[in-house]
Amino acid sequence: MGAFKEAHGGELKDLYLPAAQRDEEKRRARDMRSWDMTMRQLCDIELLLNGAFSPLEGFMVEEDYDRVVDEMRLASGVLWPMPITLDVTEEFASSVKEGETIALRDQEGVLIATLEIASIWRPDKTREAKEVFKTVDLAHPGVRYLMNEAHPVYIGGRLRGVEAPTHYDFKHLRDTPREVRNRFQKLGWRKVVAFQTRNPMHRAHFELTFRAAKDVEANLLLHPVVGMTKPGDVDHFTRVRCYEHVLAHYPEQTTMLSLLPLAMRMGGPREALWHAIIRKNYGCTHFIVGRDHAGPGVDSQGKPFYGPYDAQRLMKEHEEELDITMVPFKNMVYVEDRAQYMPEDEVDESMRTLSLSGTELRRRLQEGVDIPEWFSFPEVVEELRRTHPPRHKQGFTVFFTGLSGSGKSTIANALMIKLMEMGGRPVTLLDGDIVRKHLSSELGFSKEHRDLNILRIGFVASEITKNGGVAICAPIAPYAETRRKVREMIQPHGGFIEVHVATPLEVCEERDRKGLYAKARAGIIKGFTGIDDPYEVPENPEMRIDTTQLTPDLAAHRIIVKLESLGYIR
Repeated sequence: MGAFKEAHGGELKDLYLPAAQRDEEKRRARDMRSWDMTMRQLCDIELLLNGAFSPLEGFMVEEDYDRVVDEMRLASGVLWPMPITLDVTEEFASSVKEGETIALRDQEGVLIATLEIASIWRPDKTREAKEVFKTVDLAHPGVRYLMNEAHPVYIGGRLRGVEAPTHYDFKHLRDTPREVRNRFQKLGWRKVVAFQTRNPMHRAHFELTFRAAKDVEANLLLHPVVGMTKPGDVDHFTRVRCYEHVLAHYPEQTTMLSLLPLAMRMGGPREALWHAIIRKNYGCTHFIVGRDHAGPGVDSQGKPFYGPYDAQRLMKEHEEELDITMVPFKNMVYVEDRAQYMPEDEVDESMRTLSLSGTELRRRLQEGVDIPEWFSFPEVVEELRRTHPPRHKQGFTVFFTGLSGSGKSTIANALMIKLMEMGGRPVTLLDGDIVRKHLSSELGFSKEHRDLNILRIGFVASEITKNGGVAICAPIAPYAETRRKVREMIQPHGGFIEVHVATPLEVCEERDRKGLYAKARAGIIKGFTGIDDPYEVPENPEMRIDTTQLTPDLAAHRIIVKLESLGYIR
């Protein structure tokens, strides 16, 4: 018997205090230092507390972290492939010490748990990225989060659960591992195959899961992730409504839908093992591992991060120790001659197959083009159309970036007037100076404050876009990483068109109406973009405009033409 079976034995680690002790823990927590958890940490702590991450009893200490990173095992030798860490700021880390107990709260200040600190350390994030994700390429969402969003210090220790994170949505589908196990027992389900997904399910997924359950003579648990997935994924509200429609197509009393509040890392093979352990904790006996399981796509060179069947190979290697059986499935394709789906390795050259890529599906949704019934159920398509209307009905943001004096504000004003003349959507201008006055008046011009100012602009623009309006933003926005974060805020809700106003520095200085460049050259103004603070030129903006070649009117007209070509205006 492997270390995982010996240490785990199928037992759940319920980390919640008995109800009688929770009020006392809340009173004690009033005198503790508090950490307000991030969205990822809230996902992690929910699954730590309810036993989904058994045998873990808290956020990892340094000894466990090191061995997990290097060997995919806890210090005890138990198989565990993914670091589960509490990352905090340098400031917070310096205010606490080992042996101290801290309060962990949600974003509204509600006490979720207390943690007795056993370990504080500063990880080598490059090592973590190389070992866990097999890359340091920032095109990998897990690496990008680790390097750019996770805080620099890790804290580990045991948890004492007080209150589960609150969810107001789909409460009837949010089950703990123990609740799922009890439902299996009540229904008499002895063999259960789990299906992991973070995307809407179409007919290929239905056929795959139906075949998997049939082949192993098991019931089926549809167990989609509703925590953090890959940036740009369909929102979980839409996806869950789609899953409920698909559920009706399975034979009665054979299939169950339950939601998993997991923060995915998109870690490919390691993540497949992690997903299998979680499903084992939920009481499943089998787990479907498909092609490129939990893969994040391609790297910055256009090559896949992981091989299509790497996850299946790693899962097979550890299958006996995990005590959950892998159900490997290859890609399913629609065979027109037979009017049915088949695994691609069973299709011979004489058969005519049909396919619809994710890119093509998005295009058809954006343009209102028909989606064939062989690809997806009509109810699923209707649900996707409700939340992903054609582009000419979506909101969008035009985000100008460029040096001071490049002409951003002038072009933005011209564009605003042209769009208002056309009508159809409310238009809001978020100019850099206007935002500084009304939204960010307390901020200075340090890098931290500049980033915060741009992120505020991005948040407002995302709300305008989400509600079908047009946001025109015209800050300097000198840093590429901050612009990327703004793009990721907005793109899930509508269009994002980045316009680099690429006016040369010397021309901007000649236009310097406020004398800012002269003051910067004289050293009166410090940290001025383009002089003693860098401007990171956008690599792939949707448009690049040089105002030495175009008048503001013509530049605005070019943007209108671009918006028409992209389908946002008619």
